[in-house]
Amino acid sequence: MPKRINRVIELIESKEPIYYTSAGDLTYENGLKQASTWADFLIPEFEHGAFNVAGLISFMKGLVDNGPTKAGHRTPAIIATLPANGRTASEVRANAWQIRQLLSAGVHGILLTHARQADAVRAFIEECRYPFHKSGREGLGEGQRGAGGQVKPAEIWGIDAQEYVNIADPWPLNPNGELFLGVKLENQESAANADDICRVPGLAFAEWGPSDMGMSFGFTNANGPPYIEEMNLVRERIKAACDANNLKFLCSWNDPSMTEEQKVRKLMDLGTHIFAGGEEMARIGRKITQRKMPVG
Repeated sequence: MPKRINRVIELIESKEPIYYTSAGDLTYENGLKQASTWADFLIPEFEHGAFNVAGLISFMKGLVDNGPTKAGHRTPAIIATLPANGRTASEVRANAWQIRQLLSAGVHGILLTHARQADAVRAFIEECRYPFHKSGREGLGEGQRGAGGQVKPAEIWGIDAQEYVNIADPWPLNPNGELFLGVKLENQESAANADDICRVPGLAFAEWGPSDMGMSFGFTNANGPPYIEEMNLVRERIKAACDANNLKFLCSWNDPSMTEEQKVRKLMDLGTHIFAGGEEMARIGRKITQRKMPVG
C-alpha cells in the first residue's frame, strides 16, 4: 500500500527522481485515460491557458473513477500552475481565489510562476494553509485558507474532511503534509532574489524557466542550449539556492543534438531532481537509477 496520498512526496522520500508531463484536456474522459499515466505527476497548465476549474473537477473525477494507479495511489499526483504570477505579495493576495479553487478541486500541489519577491512567495504559502497549522510559523503569517472547501477534495483524496484539513499542508514544512508547492524563478529579478525566495518556509521545489529567463535577457526564444554564459550563471545560482534550502530542482535540457539518454545524463549531472521531458526520457532515467517502485 502507498505510504502517501501524494505520489511525488513518496518518491522523493525514497530518493527517487521525478518525471512529469502535461495533464492534457481537462475532461472526464481524459481523466479516465490519464489514470494510468507513465508520469509521476501531471500538470494542468493554467499559466497560459483558460482557468477551467470546472474541467479540472471533471478530470479529477475521471482519475478517481479509473484508478487506482499501478503503484496503488488513488490518483496520480496533480500539480497545477496558477494564472497569476508572484511578482508582489499584493498580486498574490488579489488572486488568492485561484489558489482556493485549485485546492478545492483536489490538486496535490501548485506551481507559482514568475516568483520575483520573497514576500510574494510567503503570501503564496500562507494562502495555501489553514490557520490552525502552526508548524514553521517562524517567518510565516497565519494561514488564509478557510473552512467550507474541504469536502470535495477529501472525496478526491479518498479520506474524510477532517483528515483532509489535517494533511492538506505544505511538505516538508509539515512532515505529514501532502501539498507539494513550488515556484518558477524565470527572470533576472527572480534569480537575483533566489536565495531569499528559496528560504521561504513551505516550498518543496523550484524551477528555472529558460524561455522566460531568455526573454529577460532580450532573446525571443532561448529555451534550449547552448545558453549564453549569463543564462548558465543564473541557472547555477538558482540551483545553488535550492541546494542551500533543501528544495528539489526542476530542469529541462532541450538540446536537439543529444539523444534522450544524453539529455537525461546531462540533467543528472546538473543535479536535477524533477525532470521535464517525455515518456522515453522517463523510461531511460528510471533504468539508470533502477527504480524499484512501480510506474504510475
